[in-house]
Amino acid sequence: MGFLERVFRLRESGTNVRTELLGGLVTFMTMAYIIFVNPQILAVTGMDRTNVITATCLGSAFATILMGLVARYPIALAPGMGLNALFSFWICGQMHVPWTIALGIVFMAGVLFVLLTLIRIRETIIYAIPAPLKFSIAAGIGVFIAFIGLKNAGIVTSSGATLVQLGDLRQNYALVALAGLVVTGALMAARIRGAILIGLIATGVIGIFAGIVQLPTRVVAVPEFDKVFLKMDLAGVFTRLDVYLAPIILLLFFAMFDTVGTLIGVGEQAGFLDKNDKLPRAGRALLCDAVGSMAGAAMGTSTVTCYIESSAGVAEGARTGLANMVTGILFIVAVFFTPVVATFSSSVRGGFFPITSPALIVVGVLMMGNVARIKWTDFSEAIPAFLTIVLMPLTYSIAIGLAMGFTSYPLIKLLSGRGKEAHWFTYVLGAIFAGGLVLWAVYNPEFR
Repeated sequence: MGFLERVFRLRESGTNVRTELLGGLVTFMTMAYIIFVNPQILAVTGMDRTNVITATCLGSAFATILMGLVARYPIALAPGMGLNALFSFWICGQMHVPWTIALGIVFMAGVLFVLLTLIRIRETIIYAIPAPLKFSIAAGIGVFIAFIGLKNAGIVTSSGATLVQLGDLRQNYALVALAGLVVTGALMAARIRGAILIGLIATGVIGIFAGIVQLPTRVVAVPEFDKVFLKMDLAGVFTRLDVYLAPIILLLFFAMFDTVGTLIGVGEQAGFLDKNDKLPRAGRALLCDAVGSMAGAAMGTSTVTCYIESSAGVAEGARTGLANMVTGILFIVAVFFTPVVATFSSSVRGGFFPITSPALIVVGVLMMGNVARIKWTDFSEAIPAFLTIVLMPLTYSIAIGLAMGFTSYPLIKLLSGRGKEAHWFTYVLGAIFAGGLVLWAVYNPEFR
């Protein structure tokens, strides 16, 4: 007790060991779905699913424990939803970047994050991005993730006449996904701790009885991640830095937005903010996030960031980094149960993923909540935000949504006589994205 008191200052924070242990457990339960979902998203790049499970757990454990020891906050970290979609569907999918180089891009974004944290100019960059675009980007990625979940479940399928249509709901995999969505939704509505994880497990159990999920031959296994560990190709990044600089900067921006937003949100809930609404030890927390992302890339996973699900542990009374120790240790324990995770996140006949689909859809719902913070009565903000949100799923490209949002925002502000409302850096980004759209339209082989 004396050791824990000295390291985490429990009495000063108005907490005790039991409360911190409970808070850490609750936080793990609410975010453990990432162990199932992240491998599914990264696997489309060609990465080994089982290895990514291990990398996800170890990367989350390292960053979470680092945050608990250095910044002493009960804010856990893991590969970010949305950021993993950027990794798989834009960098590797749209840009055709090999996943080894994509990991190098994640690492370099982390290095820049560290530098910006140390020289204290991160706030300038964050404040330069318009608020409606921050909110619409998160919401748009949420819709995109939900669309992927619906598609993976077979609930939505392609159509030659209307592009998309309702899938064959007579199929077992679609029915299982719908049942899982209802169960998960009910748990969320009842505010059950760990609702997404419990719903995911319930969907898996339903899938077993429906005959689409085979029970694993073993429960415990020696961790495997030799196929992704230290496979990032930094040399490959520097050989085409002119091409890869854009995704590095984009990942950097998103990581900063996610981290700052989560730190402020959870910090306010826990009462960490001082009288000037500043977060003590914010520099340490940001540094932990950046270093954690670099470590995650080295281990073989996409960008690691702070998780808003940490608010669940804070609601249970967690106030110090001791809660993070618990969450981190549980991630390490989960490494040894990869056969179970792999079974629940594997595909069924036809390449569908009905077990993890409900979790993706619900995460999309959570991210969609950002639209409430957009000023829809101000068309200079509403139109760019709307274009960003709808074009991500409709073009199946996060990059196109981003480009349209960042291009239209400064242009509409300028033409409406409100150009001074946009930060000068917004015009720079708008010009860059506009140029990217032109190049994409000119050189896209599908248009020839």
